[in-house]
Amino acid sequence: MSDANKDRIEGTVDEGKGRVKSAAGELTGNEQTQAEGKLDQIKGAAKQAMGDAKDKLDEFKDKLDDDRKER
Repeated sequence: MSDANKDRIEGTVDEGKGRVKSAAGELTGNEQTQAEGKLDQIKGAAKQAMGDAKDKLDEFKDKLDDDRKER
């Protein structure tokens, strides 16, 4: 599994856990749990963005390599 895919998977899991934690905090009136859930969601979104950025960087590197080979 590529690093980018690993980041996206971990990010999706973190976002899901965050949604559950945030909802539990809302149901129980626990603001700290709710805030932790939102933070987990943000962390998950950041991991997914990192995975996307790694893929874009790899695509860019491949294009550079192809351009160099054509010269």
